[in-house]
Amino acid sequence: MISKVSEINYYFKYNKFKKIAVIAGENSFIKIKGNKILKLFFRKNEKIEIKCFFKKNKYPEINELKKIIEFLKSFKPDAIIAIGGGSVIDYAKIANIKDIEKNIFSKILNSSYFCKEKIAKLIAVPTTAGAGAEVTSSAVIYVNKKKYSIEDKLIIPDKFFLIPEVILNNNKRLKASAGFDAISQSIESIISMNSNKKSLFFAKKSLNLSLENYLNFLRKPNIYNSSEMSLAAMFSGKAINISKTTAPHAVSYPFTAHFNISHGHAVSLTLEKFLEFNYKNINHSRTNFNLNERYKMLFKLFGVKNIIELNKKIKNIKNQANLEDNFKILKIDINKNFNKIASGVNLKRLKNNPIEINKTDLKFILLNN
Repeated sequence: MISKVSEINYYFKYNKFKKIAVIAGENSFIKIKGNKILKLFFRKNEKIEIKCFFKKNKYPEINELKKIIEFLKSFKPDAIIAIGGGSVIDYAKIANIKDIEKNIFSKILNSSYFCKEKIAKLIAVPTTAGAGAEVTSSAVIYVNKKKYSIEDKLIIPDKFFLIPEVILNNNKRLKASAGFDAISQSIESIISMNSNKKSLFFAKKSLNLSLENYLNFLRKPNIYNSSEMSLAAMFSGKAINISKTTAPHAVSYPFTAHFNISHGHAVSLTLEKFLEFNYKNINHSRTNFNLNERYKMLFKLFGVKNIIELNKKIKNIKNQANLEDNFKILKIDINKNFNKIASGVNLKRLKNNPIEINKTDLKFILLNN
């Protein structure tokens, strides 16, 4: 599944695109030498018009999305290449929906959008090994610092290319955050209300790859572990595309919006806490599968015997990745900011959690850091 230059060349030669819009983050595009990547896609002397939109915001936000939509409407491309992390790919997915700009605020706030047609073919080139956005049918957008999801099969990219050289030289902080997102997605997928045999297959495949390569990818990155982490991220995306994520993701978004904590790091803040809460309340499981058996599956994957050892191992992984989860050290006062955090929780994702969580539970979990 790692993309070869010949495969990339063939795809673009076969499709004969003439106008290509590139959506990327400017700093990351320069760092990964994006122009060189684009040259891999086309033959010399080929007459192709290329225009770029470089996003500014760290996470996908409605006002910048509107600018991207205007850019695409003006340029009228026959292909869009999203070169970036989850935010860039999510921007491209939503902006590629034809006529989404009409009453866009109400469509997003009320989930009243209808995805009937795309503007152009969408090609995703992920520059992080994390969200697996290149294979999912959902995209995140923030409105007034609150997270919303656009969900439709139509927005899945038409093609994606995994190029491990692109993620090899990312800084350690970005690798740590993105990689932990893939780990958490797979864990959450295994115990999600919507989990099934197919999502389990992808989640276990992803976790095996991540647990074997994540820390080495941070310490001594090379083409091999970069390739393995690219695959881990993609498989975690395939898993959550079926099962969706649960409480750790649901609660992560206000930490990103209000405290500027990167997405994967924000997810890591509560993962063990929710795993423990779910396990302690296992008799109240709402799943149509045996939740205890799913925890046994997690124990086996992590090579541990019980929930205490599982959480200890996850904590150790976070420590080695320098993902701080102490709210005091992060200068986040939970008591003072609880209402702000609670109001930003994504209820759709929270409903996927195997154990029902109310506001009192949430406050208890966050305060017992």
